[in-house]
Amino acid sequence: MHFSVATLLTIAPLLALSSPVPQSPRATIPLSRRSNLYREDGSLDLAVLRGQLSRTTAKIMRGFRTYNRNTGERHPLQPDETSNDSASKRAVGKDSLTDGSEQLWYGTISVGTPAVTYTVDFDTGSSDLFLPSSSCGSTCSGHTAYKSSSSSTSKSLGKKFSLSYGDGSTVSGDQFKDTVKIAGLTAKSQTLGSATQYSDGFSSANFPADGLMGMGFQSISEYNAPPVFQTLVSGGQTSSGVFAFKLDESGSELTLGGLNSALYSGTPVYSKVTQQGYWQINFDSLKVGGSSVVGTTSAIVDSGTTLVIGSTAGVKAFYKKIPGSKDASSTVGAGFYTFPCSATIPSVSFTIGGKNLPMSAASVNFGPVSEGMGLWHKKQKAVGAGKIRTHTRLEEE
Repeated sequence: MHFSVATLLTIAPLLALSSPVPQSPRATIPLSRRSNLYREDGSLDLAVLRGQLSRTTAKIMRGFRTYNRNTGERHPLQPDETSNDSASKRAVGKDSLTDGSEQLWYGTISVGTPAVTYTVDFDTGSSDLFLPSSSCGSTCSGHTAYKSSSSSTSKSLGKKFSLSYGDGSTVSGDQFKDTVKIAGLTAKSQTLGSATQYSDGFSSANFPADGLMGMGFQSISEYNAPPVFQTLVSGGQTSSGVFAFKLDESGSELTLGGLNSALYSGTPVYSKVTQQGYWQINFDSLKVGGSSVVGTTSAIVDSGTTLVIGSTAGVKAFYKKIPGSKDASSTVGAGFYTFPCSATIPSVSFTIGGKNLPMSAASVNFGPVSEGMGLWHKKQKAVGAGKIRTHTRLEEE
């Protein structure tokens, strides 16, 4: 799969699972959400939407390069940079989540001794934990700062880190080890970044969480260190190497070490993790109106975005089935399509593990886009994009 800013696919992942496991004790983190994707008049803020796409593609591309550096191998999904289709066991716990701009879902962790509470974006599309440093200054204003000298379990690694995103956002600082607790589970000597510089993209006005906690695999870690969840598993803190998300308008949560059977019905659909690094799976097909428009392909499940990026040809084939849809590259941004708000959306579904998993028409429609002066007009159109409103479970092997 080649990733490109010219290829925004408007369907969200439904289920991403590896091998079946029995029910296990679990710990839960409540998740929260906040939205700044829409203007006061209810129309889309296109600059925010374009920024989300840019950040996501750049993050994935950075992970490909990090995978190559850490493993000495090229990631199977890494596009040709010259291609026209490329973009530059004892306990369990749970935690509530918040959704910011439908771009991130965040909840609480604690770090250090004595423990200090922070909010973090739980991101399956990256693998590192970073927090704002107490020496960060005005660029981290409004966030809870990590003060390494106040923690008796903190240890400097004498290493720097720097992360950059496609919209120009950056975060940089120093690496430490410290104790991280999440929903009653403890990751000892966990590598984390203490950011001495946040760019505007991570200001409290634009990024409601204090920091970010990656939940991918070590092979895409900028620190080349085990991510928090892998540390919990190897330290015997969970009875099962499984975590699961419920992402909804309310009652969202991240469950660690098992599944919360009260949050779903029926039998989960399983899809093997085909390449560790990202949470990479295969889906059988994408169907619109009962017809397949994209066949079997690899996909990365990323809780850090509500967008799904696919091949230019696949995206074009998808929108060809949406009545009245038009390429909006010149008006909204590269890779975006619009369609009339009055359009009847055909049935849309993924086939994963041999089972069709439908999406509602409402989830295909990202919202109205104004055609002038930022106000709603009679000739409103909707921007096609997906909203994650589902249960996703991911499992270590």
